[in-house]
Amino acid sequence: MPAQKEIRICAGTACHASGRVAVREAIKEELAARGLTDTVPIVETGCHGFCEQGPIVVIQPQGIFYPHVKPAQVGKIIEASVVGDGAAEKLLYKDPQTGAPVAHERDIAFYNLQKRLVLAQNGKIDPYSIDDYLARKGYGSLAKVLIDNDPEAVVDLVEESGLRGRGGAGFPTGTKWRLTRNAPGDFKYVICNADEGDPGAFMDRSVLEGNPHAVVEGMIIAAFAIGASEGYVYVRAEYPFAVQRLTRALEQARERGILGDNILGSGFSFDIRISQGAGAFVCGEETALMASIEGRRGMPRTRPPYPAIEGLWGKPTNINNVETYA
Repeated sequence: MPAQKEIRICAGTACHASGRVAVREAIKEELAARGLTDTVPIVETGCHGFCEQGPIVVIQPQGIFYPHVKPAQVGKIIEASVVGDGAAEKLLYKDPQTGAPVAHERDIAFYNLQKRLVLAQNGKIDPYSIDDYLARKGYGSLAKVLIDNDPEAVVDLVEESGLRGRGGAGFPTGTKWRLTRNAPGDFKYVICNADEGDPGAFMDRSVLEGNPHAVVEGMIIAAFAIGASEGYVYVRAEYPFAVQRLTRALEQARERGILGDNILGSGFSFDIRISQGAGAFVCGEETALMASIEGRRGMPRTRPPYPAIEGLWGKPTNINNVETYA
């Protein structure tokens, strides 16, 4: 039996800006005209990474990669790669050195030397769908952590992994978690710093747009490990897709009992709020970020005390970058 065809459309910010909505509507119309609406799913994914080639469409299971797709080209793509098993050669990506057409995404030089970890699911799953995430073992690590019910072991594992902060400073994540876990206090916070100061750095945005549940899962695990009951994601308001997709991810997680009171029946409770920043460069610094969440002017403060001891509203607080949690 032939494998199920699937049309993946990049729905990252860059592809959106270059016309992916018009391409999506053209694909829907073409599938409807051919009676394929119910048999060929369209999946709008996170950023594929090759932003200069947008709008990007990939036909699965072959992995046929079409760049710079225009609505007028959709009919040829559907005919060649959905109805048929080939490729519309004139519409394929061209190797910049040889000029030869490259049909498969995996064979493009931009991709074939990459080893994706945090971005492994970008371009594969619908960021608005918790079911897509669950189908790829999403929240499996959280379930194991809650079943084992050993926060100290989680901190030990993160320390042993050698994971460092991905925001630039490279501070050992396990050490930060242990400091917050050992800090005295009956209420603790977890914060995700999604405020990218460099206007050309969109890694955090790409993760939140493409796989928000990975960040949510990481934050819940961190909260369990350090004993926190409330979390915040501090994200720039000018990242509308990141905010929308993260908001939906939080709603879905609450609906499934993965976030909120008594998570997965474990007795552990934790919830996450979104705090939108106004884009001030300084609020990427963790103490300025906390001041902004508290409703004050985003100004750094002297340290010590460090956030792990005295952070948000004077309580022990663990702050990590988007990529670290994911």
